[in-house]
Amino acid sequence: MSEGAYQRLWDSSHLTLREVLEQEPPALEPVPERERASLQHRLAALYLQYLGLLRRFDGLYDQVVQPQKRRLLRRLLDAVAVRVLELKDELVRVELSETHCLDRALLELRLTPADMEVPIPKYFHLEEPTNLRTRAAILAEILAQKEPVGVKESFPGIHRTDAIILLQRAERARQGRLRATFMREIRREEERDQRIRMEGRYRFTQDQAALTIQKVWKGHLHRKRAQQDQRTEMEFIGMLPASNQASGSVALANLGDSLRRLRQADREEEFQEAQGKAHDSLTETEGPALREKMKEQIRQWFIECHAITGRFPDYPDESSGGSYLFFSEKTPEQVKVELDTQSQESKKKDQEKKEKKEEKKKKKKQEKSKRGEQESVLTLLPSKAVPVISAGHKEYLNLWQNQAGATHPDQGHDSEKLRMEMRKEVETELRIQVDELMRQELKTLRLVVDKEETRALKPPKKGASQRAGKKKDRDLTADRSVESLFEELLFFEVLKRNEKVELKDFIGDWLYLRSPLGLANKLAMPSLSDMRQNVALYAVLRLGSPHIHSMAPLVRSILLVGPEGMGKKMLVQAVCTETKAILFDLSPSNLQDKYPGKAGAQMLVHLVFKVARLFQPSVIWIGDAEKNFYKKVPREEKAMDPKRIKVDLAKALRVLSPGDRVLLIGTTARPQLADVKGLCRLYEHILLMPRPDYASRYTIWKHLLQAQGAVLTPSLDVSSLARVSDGYTSGAIVHAVRAVVSERRLLQMSKRPLVASEFLGHLAKQEPVHWEEEEALKDWYFKTPLGKRWVTMVKEQDAAEEAKQAKKKKK
Repeated sequence: MSEGAYQRLWDSSHLTLREVLEQEPPALEPVPERERASLQHRLAALYLQYLGLLRRFDGLYDQVVQPQKRRLLRRLLDAVAVRVLELKDELVRVELSETHCLDRALLELRLTPADMEVPIPKYFHLEEPTNLRTRAAILAEILAQKEPVGVKESFPGIHRTDAIILLQRAERARQGRLRATFMREIRREEERDQRIRMEGRYRFTQDQAALTIQKVWKGHLHRKRAQQDQRTEMEFIGMLPASNQASGSVALANLGDSLRRLRQADREEEFQEAQGKAHDSLTETEGPALREKMKEQIRQWFIECHAITGRFPDYPDESSGGSYLFFSEKTPEQVKVELDTQSQESKKKDQEKKEKKEEKKKKKKQEKSKRGEQESVLTLLPSKAVPVISAGHKEYLNLWQNQAGATHPDQGHDSEKLRMEMRKEVETELRIQVDELMRQELKTLRLVVDKEETRALKPPKKGASQRAGKKKDRDLTADRSVESLFEELLFFEVLKRNEKVELKDFIGDWLYLRSPLGLANKLAMPSLSDMRQNVALYAVLRLGSPHIHSMAPLVRSILLVGPEGMGKKMLVQAVCTETKAILFDLSPSNLQDKYPGKAGAQMLVHLVFKVARLFQPSVIWIGDAEKNFYKKVPREEKAMDPKRIKVDLAKALRVLSPGDRVLLIGTTARPQLADVKGLCRLYEHILLMPRPDYASRYTIWKHLLQAQGAVLTPSLDVSSLARVSDGYTSGAIVHAVRAVVSERRLLQMSKRPLVASEFLGHLAKQEPVHWEEEEALKDWYFKTPLGKRWVTMVKEQDAAEEAKQAKKKKK
């Protein structure tokens, strides 16, 4: 695509953005219970529209070359991602479920299920911050010191004579097989010649020979053309993988994208140089005059205030804006009133806080808990992202919409806009310098004119941050370097290198029966695609960008619940790969005989969270998370002491705040063994992973076979394999495919195509997920806080429906 095409895409994106901003519902407006369905539909439509905008802005930010546009696109991209996360939380609060029914919204917006896929911004991978490079260098240095140099793998030795005899046997066997093939061909030729001598060779006329050759050649051409047309049609509808020609065009397009990224780097370097030059030029040319103008305005303000009030005013602090208050087109009386009312407002705020606390206590006593839950669910919270999106949209309208030459814009920076931006920065820097000088001048004026000594400044009140600082635990490793902590965790194998797995490798299709289940008031179990999207929303988007994490609703921990072989650990590895996060393993089995005792557990958790916060982003993984909250520890696991870190873990997790890109991910296959309250208190979001349905199994079989190099022929009935594998997990299907589709079997594909019966034996060796096990997981989920609220909501809806039916019968 050209620069003009991206400009048109940007213009159309802002048209869509304006429509979406007009549809934003008002915050803190209570919605009646009867309008729950309509509210859910409005939120679902907004969620899908913002997902589309996120996909568009991601592509624009990745390919637009102009540096000033890219800065605006980056702000919009992060703000739209935050809005997507906010709407996800609102949908969870309204539907009381981690998975949502968006079918009606998809139909109205004319979208496909593929449009529900959460796009991961490309700059997560392409832009590597300095801290990630430093972390990678430290890790490589420690591993180089840990691994011995020059160690070679030892192989079992063999005598020279035995090796020669072995090679001779293999060569003689090869020659024997080759000789047998030659003799077989010779015998066939002799038999054919003998048959011709006995029966005689048939003599074709010239016309008959030409006609025969034409028939054979035309038949060959038509068959080849029909096969090509059939393959093209199957590729178009997605039934066959793309051919080499299509992959070549994709490679060419990727090459063009890479070239544009190289041009982005050149333009960015030019822009940085221009920024420095513009800053120096403005400081030299306009700085002295601007500084004197500020001083004159402030002196004039001093004189006017003294003439009106009879005394010189207090100079505003830097935190309240400094002398910027003087330049906001306000009279000295207004400024004086504002400064005088600041102290009164602080007192009023303290009184209002006390009154609000008392009122809340009274309301909690008076109102029932159910009514309070309904009001919290049906009240939309204010958004942090919408003001940022609106500001970015206004900036586009003011600066870039009516820009000259927008159809074929210059890809370099705009010098006029750059000078305008740098002029604001220069004014801010000069204002700080002028404020320091004018504070000294104000002291001199008070001393000379009013004979007034310097006023004693009141010590600032202890803010919430200072109070919170007292509650923080002391640093147990203040005297140690970060490298030593990093090396210690690596030595004890608490810090591990994650495998490179992308989130798209977690294969699964959508659940197409969610709407009928919702109409029947049945909770639809999430599909594998829902799991992929939830992990992208709760983990990848938040950990990938510090700006998104600081603005989005805070998520400290998630719990993945599902049978063995469903890919829970794979999702953890994918989160680390997509966000370039380091992985800490706090599984009970990995901590056995490490950091013993209560003090050891406290030190371990302190080390992990300290290093995790210093080297963000970080993922702390706990496998078999139910063991930390055992109802009763089994006898064979008492030596492991799996519950020893749960108290310190909860304390360390509460300290995390917006901006700390640290996420705790737990995985478990047997949550019934744990205390439900303790487990749900530690993990904020619980994601249930049932066995895959038919659509997901079909997609998994097809993808794995193609990934192994197998050619899908009509003799291989993938649909039958998907039906036969009902009850088996994704891991069981992976084992069956890898066992059958070996290198030797791939060489035989041309003569003996794959059939479905080859996989049945290997699939039968795997352990399926029994119906009782899946029902036990569902029953456990309904004991969680979100599951309980969903059950209560369904009972209330059923009761209301029965009451309506009873009224109709009476009428």
